[in-house]
Amino acid sequence: MRTEIGQVAVIGAGTIGASWAAFFLSRGLKVRAWDPSPEAPALMRRMIEGAWPVLMRLGGRPDADPEAWSFAEDPAAAVAGADFVQESAPERLPIKQALLAQLDAALPPDVVIASSTSGLLASQISAQCGHPERVVIGHPFNPPHLIPLVEVVGGAKASPEAVRAAMAFYRAIGKHPIEIRKEVPGHLANRLQAALWREAVHLVAEGVASVADVDAAISEGPGLRWALMGPHTTFHLAGGEGGIAHFLHHLMPAVTSWWDDLGNPRVDERVQAMLAEGVAEATGGASTAELARRRDAALVRLLEARGGG
Repeated sequence: MRTEIGQVAVIGAGTIGASWAAFFLSRGLKVRAWDPSPEAPALMRRMIEGAWPVLMRLGGRPDADPEAWSFAEDPAAAVAGADFVQESAPERLPIKQALLAQLDAALPPDVVIASSTSGLLASQISAQCGHPERVVIGHPFNPPHLIPLVEVVGGAKASPEAVRAAMAFYRAIGKHPIEIRKEVPGHLANRLQAALWREAVHLVAEGVASVADVDAAISEGPGLRWALMGPHTTFHLAGGEGGIAHFLHHLMPAVTSWWDDLGNPRVDERVQAMLAEGVAEATGGASTAELARRRDAALVRLLEARGGG
């Protein structure tokens, strides 16, 4: 698989694709994009211009050119000359399958096609491709130009060479790729998020705490540690000098009793109303745009404090 990457095709240039494009450009790459929306080029320009100062603060190349991008009229033209493809089309299996088949037919077989899908399986989205061995999942986290994590999944059809090439590419441009060794819906991080949110919804639905207090239980507590280390290492430290072995021996009976009591909420109209009202109260009526601005500003400070992630 091709490992010398100079030009990336961004297929699907909405919120995720435009964010990807800004990041690729900041790492000195050329970008050629396509999206069926007539508004997409303007959105991408706004994203690049808005993100550029932050990207330069977070490790962008001094010689990177924010104008080194163009828009193509169709997907085949967008991938012409591409060394790597990042697809971020809508999360619909038929759309992904048809689009990836079109990209596959237009590309030489040594170019990796990576999909930003947040939950579909690689072996499903590549089902109509002549070269499914080069199709992998390259799932970022929103916003991709800031969050380092990328989940790479090869699945049942992708070759080890394609997985290695994708991992090497993301690592070379400053991302933190992790390899998911087995296909599961939602990959890895989204499943962890879903498990936590299920219990958060259960606690609100059962009247244990408000939405604001449930959120604060994470953001003002373990969430601060999770910005530095994951759950296994967190509990390793919780075991004191004995580490994880001590924790497992002495505290697992308590933890497993909590597992047995975890909820499986039914998110009916009553619970939906509770969540919507609770979020409105917790956010003080701030718009999603304002909340995203605050989040991104805090993310930049956090990444800089961690040394760029």
